[in-house]
Amino acid sequence: MESLCTAQEGIQVSEVELVYKTKIKASERLQVSTSKEVYELLKRYWDENKIEFVEQFKILLLNRSNRVLGIYEISTGGLAGTVADPKVVFIAALRVAASHIILAHNHPSGNLNPSIQDKQLTQKIKDGGKLLDIEVIDHLIISKDGYYSFADEGLL
Repeated sequence: MESLCTAQEGIQVSEVELVYKTKIKASERLQVSTSKEVYELLKRYWDENKIEFVEQFKILLLNRSNRVLGIYEISTGGLAGTVADPKVVFIAALRVAASHIILAHNHPSGNLNPSIQDKQLTQKIKDGGKLLDIEVIDHLIISKDGYYSFADEGLL
């Protein structure tokens, strides 16, 4: 992603290149419309050896038609939490030109109720998305046996 540029005067700066490569035609991308569909998709791509072991935070990146552009893992933490940096969320979303994102993380304990920190982070990312015209349409807390949807519960 980074290469070196040298100006005529010998000054060197890093050149940044943003690239998103897909091997899937737009018409062949999976389209999601319900939290259950999102949960089933995420569960297929979640490492089953970690879902009940450590907390992970991922985002589902979507175009305007809610077709899946990709899933990106933001962080992996410990038993009781993980750090989800909003800057990293938006770097990924901007890189693929996502119009919508769905946040997701697991609770290894199996308790699907959102914590105060979960609610605060969701609001913070939602507010940031408004500035960038990237809508946060849901946040799922998942476990091996079920999920909690912020959108379904009226929290978004």
